[in-house]
Amino acid sequence: MMISPMIHKMLRREDLRCLVTEIASTDPAEAYPAAKALESGMVHTLLDSPIALEAVRGRGGAPAPLPLALLWYVPIRAALCARGERDIDLADYTASLALVFLPSRANRQVAHGENTIAAWKRSLDALPADSVARGERAGYCGSLALWWAGLFPQWVARGAHGPGMIAAYVDFAAGALAVAARTLQRTAPNTAGVYAAAAGRAALLREALDEAGRDYLGRDAHTATARLERYLARLKPATHPNDLSG
Repeated sequence: MMISPMIHKMLRREDLRCLVTEIASTDPAEAYPAAKALESGMVHTLLDSPIALEAVRGRGGAPAPLPLALLWYVPIRAALCARGERDIDLADYTASLALVFLPSRANRQVAHGENTIAAWKRSLDALPADSVARGERAGYCGSLALWWAGLFPQWVARGAHGPGMIAAYVDFAAGALAVAARTLQRTAPNTAGVYAAAAGRAALLREALDEAGRDYLGRDAHTATARLERYLARLKPATHPNDLSG
């Protein structure tokens, strides 16, 4: 199974109209520019606008009632842009990880720690070198490692290895995605290109997933206190530490 960008293919015009409606509720002065951008076909201008991010995040810290594709893509795209990464396909791929893995059995069946990385490596080594099957599995395992390190760093870091395990997951993801990019270059060049870009920017993608995931995931994510804390945090100047502590 290859994990490729899928958000833009999923978005319907009705979804974007819902976003325009949320923008109008958030800031009536932005309603006309948002509607004009949609009608003019300037979808990326609409999705990348600061008011779209504010609308998606909702009022009072509660996510807006919008399709999951928008709830993940807009914050992840904003987080990557804030870090100087403006590749649309890369943002699309990163947001797609949440849509693919969160409803899947991967959310419940992964072990944590070095044994997980070792199991992924064994599954890759069991396939012929430079085969399409190995490339597809490398893309899947690399994407899964990146997803775990980004959205569930507290689980990855638990135990004796602590935050260092997050870095190990990111390193594994980068290596596996590089293998996938090289192996799939002939059979799936578009996906291979995305994997190559993701391999080189794995740490940034992890940070973007972590930042977006705080709005939706965790035992206390939707409590009134957590929503207030997120809202107040957004009023502070943005900082982007380089560590992988999660």
